[in-house]
Amino acid sequence: MSHLMKHSKPKKIKQRIFNSWITSLISISMVLIMIGMLGLVIINATKLSEYVREQIGFTLVLHENIKEVEIDRLQKTLNASDFVKSTRYINKDNAAKELSEDLGEDFTGFLGYNPLFASVEVKLFAKYTHPDSLLLLEKEFLDFPQIKEVYYQKNLVSVINNNVSRISFILIIISGLLTFIFVALINNTIRISVYSQRFTINTMQMVGASDSFIRKPFIQQSIFMGIYGAIIANILLFIGIYSYKKELTGVISTSDIFTLGAVFMLVLIFGLIISSLSTYLAVNKLLKLKFDELFY
Repeated sequence: MSHLMKHSKPKKIKQRIFNSWITSLISISMVLIMIGMLGLVIINATKLSEYVREQIGFTLVLHENIKEVEIDRLQKTLNASDFVKSTRYINKDNAAKELSEDLGEDFTGFLGYNPLFASVEVKLFAKYTHPDSLLLLEKEFLDFPQIKEVYYQKNLVSVINNNVSRISFILIIISGLLTFIFVALINNTIRISVYSQRFTINTMQMVGASDSFIRKPFIQQSIFMGIYGAIIANILLFIGIYSYKKELTGVISTSDIFTLGAVFMLVLIFGLIISSLSTYLAVNKLLKLKFDELFY
């Protein structure tokens, strides 16, 4: 009878430790999924901000009767510059056609002639769309002999830049708060897992084991927990992204290897650092407790 009790007791302890480890792993995986989702939001918010900024552009009105060779030379010069993302040439006929579509009627028939000029639409890279940069670029464009006038919506530029800055600031605050909550959740999960083995730690101390010797298996376990948790989180994140790839078109896709890789790496690093650091601190705290304090 006593022989059976000896065997069943360690088995129960092992089962309890295993259940605790599984619970901790699931909890960490869930938190790491949320961290991955937050990472996707932050990265794609930056991309969305860049996309909005890059819709800001100039309309370069060309002189009357300008030769096609001069227009080609202008476009090649603009496309070769560091600040221009793309250019589009619009001749007089196309300009009239686009304006007629916007107005809903053919204004050239009413006027009897086409008063519009040929133009080049220029889209800029996001970092060159700040008001100061745009003023400098406006002067630079006017120096071209082919260009008669330069137009861009200054009020719209100010509104876009102000809103992007405000949204970025709010997103940073929210991200900071969420990161703090996620770190606290993982830290509490690890502390509970380590606390459940406080008597094992005390027994090891009583037989003369050093602090580093006691710490080692716990930290090793936490590293594996961080790795396994990150792998599970990344697999579930990828399944989620792949399942909703149609809805996420234009924001993120499964072919965006760099973004996905950055987020998956962030999840792995976060899982490793937080789990190992939390374990280190939790074990250190238990190492300082006296035997009587283990029951509270």
